[in-house]
Amino acid sequence: MGRLIAVVLFIAVLVPGALLARAWGLAAGRRAVAAAAVEFAEPTPEGTATLQRQAQHGRRVRRLGFLLGLAAVVASVVMFAEASVFLWVPAVAVGLLLGVLLAEVTRPRPRWRVSAPARRPRRSEQISPWLLWTMRVVVAAEVVTVVALNSSGELTGSVVAVALIPPVVCWLLAEGALLRILVRPLPAAGADVPIDEALRTWTAHLVTAAASVLGLLPLGALLLVGGIELGDRITSGFDLLPVALVAGGFSSLVAGLAVVVFLLTWLRPLRSSARALAG
Repeated sequence: MGRLIAVVLFIAVLVPGALLARAWGLAAGRRAVAAAAVEFAEPTPEGTATLQRQAQHGRRVRRLGFLLGLAAVVASVVMFAEASVFLWVPAVAVGLLLGVLLAEVTRPRPRWRVSAPARRPRRSEQISPWLLWTMRVVVAAEVVTVVALNSSGELTGSVVAVALIPPVVCWLLAEGALLRILVRPLPAAGADVPIDEALRTWTAHLVTAAASVLGLLPLGALLLVGGIELGDRITSGFDLLPVALVAGGFSSLVAGLAVVVFLLTWLRPLRSSARALAG
């Protein structure tokens, strides 16, 4: 009976990760609609220049993120010596994700004429609030897990810093980019409107996905560590906590990898080729 309960609990804990992957699949459709709206509009010279400038800015800053990842590899060698070989891929990945976030939070403002009086969009027009709050909950859960494992003596000081600082810093950058696209006034009218809406949608999904990945993957690894450690201890009865932690770790890792797949397909800049108007 205890094994059956453990299996049911394991499956139940995997469900949130599957639901999150499904939500990001729906977000891909939302981005496709935003891109299609741009195709149906004849861009103004200001709109075309904005798209080109945004694409160049994104490529340059993401290259800087790659260099930051290489610098993190060197720092890991200094901190952990030969054990750092297991951190090289995560360090480069963190640098690339940091480059994505820096590119979005520092994007140049569009130069088209804004509405008078200034109008601003609603958050629900940019991204699903469920995805946004999931990102925040995941980062908070990752911080709580690090603190709990550190208080129980499972983590060393350097590991705590590696597991805590990158997700928190990237979450702050994501919140900055989200706030920036929320308070920026809307364009006055015309073909610049769908381009502006698509750019906001691009930024909102990129930063939320990047921050979610940097919360989900470390959280999954930490939950697996905690579950395995608890599973090795002898208890008087059947303990479901290790099963829940291991299942939660697998769920977080699977969800994080699913978001990575979406993120990789979304790094292409927004373009306006006017295919829909070509006849």
